[in-house]
Order: sequence, then C-alpha cells, then structure tokens
Amino acid sequence: MVLATAVLLAACGTTDSTPAGPASADSLTVALSEDSGPLNIFAGQTDQLTELIYDKLLAPSPYVADPQPWLATDVRQVDATTWDVDLRDDVTWHDDEPFTADDVVFSFHFMHAAPTGRFTHHVNDTPSIAGVEATGANSVRFVCDYACPELGTVTLADLPVLPEHVWSTVDPAKAKEVTDLPVGTGPYKLVDYSPTSGYRFEANADYFAGAPTVGELVMPVISDSSAAFTALRSGQIDAVDRALTPELVDQFSASDEIGVVSTAPLTYPEVKLNYTREPFAQPDFRAALNFAVDRDQLLDVVALGRGRPATQGYVHPDAPFADPEASTPYEPQQATTLLDQLGWVDTNGDGIRENPAGEQMTFTLVVDGGDAPHVRAAELIVEDFAEAGVAVTVKPLDAGSLAEASANMDYDLYIRTNSPHAVADPTQFIMSHRSGNLWRHPDIAYPEFDALYEEWKATETNDARIAAMQKMQKLFNRQPTAIALYYPEEHWGYRADTFAGWIETPGYGIVHKWSFLPSEVVEAAKAEAPQD
Repeated sequence: MVLATAVLLAACGTTDSTPAGPASADSLTVALSEDSGPLNIFAGQTDQLTELIYDKLLAPSPYVADPQPWLATDVRQVDATTWDVDLRDDVTWHDDEPFTADDVVFSFHFMHAAPTGRFTHHVNDTPSIAGVEATGANSVRFVCDYACPELGTVTLADLPVLPEHVWSTVDPAKAKEVTDLPVGTGPYKLVDYSPTSGYRFEANADYFAGAPTVGELVMPVISDSSAAFTALRSGQIDAVDRALTPELVDQFSASDEIGVVSTAPLTYPEVKLNYTREPFAQPDFRAALNFAVDRDQLLDVVALGRGRPATQGYVHPDAPFADPEASTPYEPQQATTLLDQLGWVDTNGDGIRENPAGEQMTFTLVVDGGDAPHVRAAELIVEDFAEAGVAVTVKPLDAGSLAEASANMDYDLYIRTNSPHAVADPTQFIMSHRSGNLWRHPDIAYPEFDALYEEWKATETNDARIAAMQKMQKLFNRQPTAIALYYPEEHWGYRADTFAGWIETPGYGIVHKWSFLPSEVVEAAKAEAPQD
C-alpha cells in the first residue's frame, strides 16, 4: 500500500485524494465513452487504446519535449533531411514473429500509400518522407524531401509500427476496411471485441519493457457519462476513460473508496468559425468575435474555476512549441471598434447590428445537445456576442449530426473539444492549415500564412522551426478561425480499493498503457507528467 501511494503521488501533478490501494491487479474494468471498432488505426481509433497494442520508435508521445528511445535504441540526425535509427533486437509481435527493420520500413511505406488519416500527414506532407530503407538487420535510415528537424521528436514518437507479415496482404487503399483483431508489439493483446460487450485485453507477459502490472483489462462501452460515473461510485467498474464533470469532483474526493487525480490535459473546448462563409471569411470580423469572448466567465461558470482562461489562444500553452507570449485578451471595446470599422452598425436601436447592406443577421452556433458543459458554454458565448451587437442562436444537435455538420462545414459556428494531436503536435498545427481544419488550403488564399510556411520549411533546426511556428501562432491568434475558451484541468476518478497505480502522462489522462507498466519502466521513458 505504501508503494502504491508513493507511485501515485510521484506520478501525478496534483492528487485530490489518495486512499491506499494495490499497485497491481489481476483484472480491471474500465468504461469507455465510445465504440472505436476493432482498433484499426486507419479507420478512426482512440490513441489510448491502440497504444496498448502498438509501440512507437520513441516514447511516450510527441507531446513531451524529449521523447525517449522505445522500439528504437538510438535516433540520430545525420543532416537536415536525414535520420538514422537503431532498433531493438529483442522484440516480438503478439503472434511470436520477430520485430525487424523491415517492419519499420514497411510501416512508413504503407502509411504513405494509405488514405489520409490520423497518422499519414507525418509521412506525406508534414514532414514529407522521400524514402525509408533498412541499413542493417536492426537499423533504418529516413530521408525527407525537405528539412525535418522534428522527425525524431514528433513523427517517430507518434507513428505506430505495423507488422509487415500481417499488413503486407492488405491493399493500402482498403486499409480502413480491415476488421481483424490487431497484432502489435505492445503490453496488451486485444483478445476479444464486439460492439455490444466492448473490449478485453490480456497482458503480454513477454513484453520487452517488462510484464504489465494488470493481467486483464475489460472495457465495456458506457457512452452516457452519468451512467458511467454511477457505475464507478457503486464499484461496478474500476475507472472511466474520461474526466469527472466539475460538479462531481468534490463529491468523489470526499469518498474513502474513490481516489481522484488532478491532471493538466493538452486539450480544451473551442468555438470554430466557418471561414468559408461571410462574414466569417473576413479576418477583422473573426478578430472582433475573439475580443468579445469573456474567458474568465467561461472558466468560472462552465469549469467551476478548475483550469485557466484561454487567454493565450491556439495552441495549448503547455505544448512544447507554444509561444509563451501569445495573447488573446477579452477586450469588448476593441470588438466594438472593429465591428464599427467593418460597417456593422445598429441602425434601429435594438442592440443588434445590421450588416453593411443594412440587413438583420442572426447566426447559428451548433453544439452537442448531450454535452452539458458545451451547451452552457454556448449560452454564455451567445450573451458575449450579443453584448457586441452580434445575434447568435444556439442549435443543439445529436453527436452524429454535429459530426456531419463539421465534416461538411455546414455551420456558422460550433463548439467542440480539441484533441492533444490538434493542439500539442507541432506538425499537426502546420497540417491543420493545409487540410481544411484551421484553413482550407489551397482553395482559399492566405498569403500571410503561405509566406510564414515557406519560412518554416527553410529552417533546419528545432529552435528555428519553433520560432517560425510561433510567428504563425501570433498570426492565427490575430484573426483566428477557432476561438479557445478555457484550458481545463481534469479530475479522474478510480476505485482505489482495486488499483491505485494510475499515473498522468501529458495529453492522455490516466487511462493509458503507462498506468499499467512497472514504475521503473515509466521512469526510464520519462512518461510521467512533471509535478506542480
């Protein structure tokens, strides 16, 4: 019990309550928020689940400043466009086939040929890998089309390695159609999956980094958060793959049976602006809305003060490449000045501005009607915009309809939560401007960004590249297509009587493979979040 508590205290930034509990378990039941299918990484997936199965060359992720060798033993930049990687020689796949350099070469070539997805931009665009070849039985060389100083710290820490002997029979164009249970090198094997019962993982006792501390993970899907937290309180499950809602934190912290861990996630809610529509296509109109948002109020009311107001805008301020001087203040007078200059004037005295043509305009903010914090945030944002004289109404949608509206850009504004991949991965920050997320390139001209992009491409060191990226951050925050609302802290609940070895790693909360590996392995990988 002393060991378990010590591990928990050392690993987590803040611990709200630390009832003693075991540091290992035969089996744990963890409720998932959604069904991700049979964990085909090309068909939409959850990083925390696929990382139980697959490993990467570096660990724990691109969201830390200094990823450590994992499947690799050494990573070296030879010149601006070339990297050499040495590999472990003691790793086997779940089906007992040996892991080799050919698997690494195959994985990168396969992702290059596969349809665009979560990982493929790391190969095809940002960076653009010209070639990968085995230079020995346990060594590989990567060559990029242009300078790629972040290949080691980002790409090699983010892309899962696939088994050639399994995926070589698959047409890359049909990669999304694969439904077989995955084969990896990771600490767990997925031994059962169904849309009704969820997932069951068994520990990989021969895992090269050390046998997992939990023998079995049973993961049913309980999409309703209230039902999931009720099951946690009653002891039907041991943990949930999502943070507690703010109003539950104090209640759960007071329990003698439930531990609560506070984490600083690399994620936050935002309002997306449809820059393909007028008047949101106008940079100053977007800037005016940005100045109109009272982020302190959003934090206090929606997150109950647990976190920070998003006054540094996009990206997350804890990302390794974030601009420490980024600023998106609440300045309602500046919002008024910009709208006046754009010709949006209240001509009839009703408090709502008409557009330059004299037309009354009302915009729609779509939101997931089942997400209570997002609905409350939407109501406050409507009030903020109304103070600036811009009329907006809230339209709740079900999750499926919201996803469809997002994919088709069929909205004026909408609220969503950004992922760590979007706001803490520096190469994704670039790619988001080229893929339709933050900008639809090259369909809509954006000469200011294009100039900074060429400056970014010409850099050859990490420091120079980050400096170029911080210029892009400043540009984006002056005329954003997404308005950050607040940077929450998260509180995760777990049954301490069954397992207390949970740790925080940046961007992943506590439900991830690092919680189920020996403490010395976690320490060597530098997977723990730093203490406050």
